[in-house]
Amino acid sequence: MQPPRTVHVVSLGCPKNRVDTELMVGGLASAGLSMVADPDAADVLLVNTCAFIEESKVESVDAILELAEVKERNPSARLVVAGCLSQRHAPELRAEMPEVDFFIGTGEYQRLLEVLSLESQPGHAFARGDKKGRPEFIADHLEPRWVQQGSFSNYLKIAEGCSQGCSFCIIPKLRGRQRSRTVEDCVAEARHLVEQGTVEICLVAQDLTHYGEDIAEPQALARLVRELGKVDGLGWVRLMYAYPHNFTPELIAAMAETDNCCNYVDMPLQHCSDRVLERMNRRTSRLEMETLLDALRVAMPDITLRTTLLVGHPGETEDDFLDLVRFVERWRFDHMGAFAYSQEEGTASARQADQVPDPVKDYRQKTLLDVQRKIARARNADRVGQTLPVLVHGLSEETDLLLEGRHAGQAPEIDGVVYINDAPDDIGRGQIRMVEITESHDYDLVGHVVS
Repeated sequence: MQPPRTVHVVSLGCPKNRVDTELMVGGLASAGLSMVADPDAADVLLVNTCAFIEESKVESVDAILELAEVKERNPSARLVVAGCLSQRHAPELRAEMPEVDFFIGTGEYQRLLEVLSLESQPGHAFARGDKKGRPEFIADHLEPRWVQQGSFSNYLKIAEGCSQGCSFCIIPKLRGRQRSRTVEDCVAEARHLVEQGTVEICLVAQDLTHYGEDIAEPQALARLVRELGKVDGLGWVRLMYAYPHNFTPELIAAMAETDNCCNYVDMPLQHCSDRVLERMNRRTSRLEMETLLDALRVAMPDITLRTTLLVGHPGETEDDFLDLVRFVERWRFDHMGAFAYSQEEGTASARQADQVPDPVKDYRQKTLLDVQRKIARARNADRVGQTLPVLVHGLSEETDLLLEGRHAGQAPEIDGVVYINDAPDDIGRGQIRMVEITESHDYDLVGHVVS
């Protein structure tokens, strides 16, 4: 069998999964393989899957089946299924998908080159982990990572796994317990990303604010923020998945005092009812969350707050939900995601009584998103007349008559954009330019570059 020369990749799920995909491709590229957009031209068909909720599992299975059709046309291609779906369901998938050559779990993807060197063993699974079946691996800055050419905004995964045990979440079983990288290792990767053209780094982990506790450095995140502030050429640092339970005063001070740290935080709160939070096995009470939100706005009056809320958790009453609506109306988050609870096999919440009917969950999700839409529209309207630094992406996906970018309060892929008209000729992708906001919409803004 000829050694593989080309690879076609499908990456699904969250930014943390995207980093894993970039590491897998980096390892293949270091061995001489090249990326191809056409799956029919690939020797290796690789899909990195997600299995967080039922919807993501369905999307992953659909992607596998599409690549399986490609393999039917090209039987010599290797079909590899990696990531969370493999980690969770490899035995079942092997029985149902004999066309898949290899299943690779979340703690084994660094072995992809080794796996591909084997003779074809349809359905062979590499998802061992430790003796309890939990993944142990975490990449460091020495692992080759493929970053798309011209990509000036990238994610830096500073920890793997999660030790929190929220009752509705399957992540610890898919990713293992928390495993933090050292501050020095993260800074080394950040410098390498900047050398490749990165202007913005988004810090990600399953639980960002727990970073460092497992390596006996509870203030590691605050120190990392300050150290990244010293990296020449790094324009923005952004905090994603920063849970409230360990958001320390030292971290707030580091954010406020570090010039390139965006006054932005993505903080999944999930709910405000102490009764629901207890059933979710969350570590933070409503009083503690509100005290933290107030402290953030005092320290950084212009801070942008994003949160994620979960409606329809077992036992959530109508009064709990209405309290959540009032909570959102009071705190007026700049950005908010609302999700209907998904009953996932293997979680504690799935075994709880008082499961909320699907129509009720869907209604509550829609209602909460409608409330947030009005808030977001008003928050955006307040920005008209302001002049904001905007990271320029290039031509808009909507029309080539406009440029597109994001201000510091807009994270990539989830928060909306700034459309730029009347742009000067010298403007380019990856530049941070001052833009006066002239128009607002529900989630997007419009403006022009000023000197």
